[in-house]
Amino acid sequence: MEQRVLTNKKEFSAKSFILQWEWLLVALIVSVFVMNANLSEYFLDYDNLRDATMGFLDKAFIVLPMVFIIMMGDIDISVASIVALSSVVMGDLYNHGVPMPLAMAISLAVGTLCGWINGMLIVRYKELSAVIVTLATMTIYRGIAYILLKDQSVGKFPSWFKFLGWDYVGTIPFILIAFAVFAIGFWFLLHKTPFGRRVYAIGNNPTAARYSGVRVDRIKIVVFTLAGFMSAVTALFLTSRMGSTRPNIATGYELEVITMVVLGGISTAGGKGRMLGAILAVFLIGFLRYGLGLVNVSAQMMLIIIGGLLIVSVAIPQLKGRFAFKRKA
Repeated sequence: MEQRVLTNKKEFSAKSFILQWEWLLVALIVSVFVMNANLSEYFLDYDNLRDATMGFLDKAFIVLPMVFIIMMGDIDISVASIVALSSVVMGDLYNHGVPMPLAMAISLAVGTLCGWINGMLIVRYKELSAVIVTLATMTIYRGIAYILLKDQSVGKFPSWFKFLGWDYVGTIPFILIAFAVFAIGFWFLLHKTPFGRRVYAIGNNPTAARYSGVRVDRIKIVVFTLAGFMSAVTALFLTSRMGSTRPNIATGYELEVITMVVLGGISTAGGKGRMLGAILAVFLIGFLRYGLGLVNVSAQMMLIIIGGLLIVSVAIPQLKGRFAFKRKA
């Protein structure tokens, strides 16, 4: 009697491997390097490239949990306000005599609490979409930051605090090392754990996931809480880099973060995408901005270029789907 062996492993396909979204991002990064190298002789300088990462990696910490949120079919537009509130709380506490390490710990706790509140509201009031809930909390968190500091700024932090945003471990920026550690952790959580598989299941069909025994509400609360925590981590690095804080910091970060995630191939419908794509998109947009900045391209033109990339990233999967449908027909 012939014995059958069941396996869930797919056979390797060279075509599928080459057509992965991440390869397109790699090609775009190479194109950005070639274009910027021709536009400016200073672009390929190693020290400049290394130091450029300090200018865009602070917001990249929020990209990691945002992958999970969008993967579930949700969105969080309050993350920039959480950054501002966490930073303002830390600065205000230090200004009132609280030791800096304790102020930093409280800042992380505040960001985590804000994320937890978002998650609790979303699962408690299911008739409200995540965008409505986080739109409300975005206004509330930023408003609290303005109540604490009004239009003032606080700074004069301890000299050692600048290590987070400006110093190196050997020749590598500390912020790059910290991001790499967090990125590996979030990649492992999404792709190598049951928690990550449940996030994919929720994104594909939350109702089916719920009836399959997945604790959808609990997972959503955990993910939004992680987003709050990572927003507070961003607050630490951003405040260190700026040397001061005020209520309007990180304005617009939420849109940049969402752009990076979507450009990284994470489906806004949920259930599709990989962490690597979002990480590549961080460096694609970061180095694109850096290179265009060297030749004094205006911020408005940069927004147009990045917006065009975003439209292309959304359109290509749709065109691929239509082309495949026509071939089958």
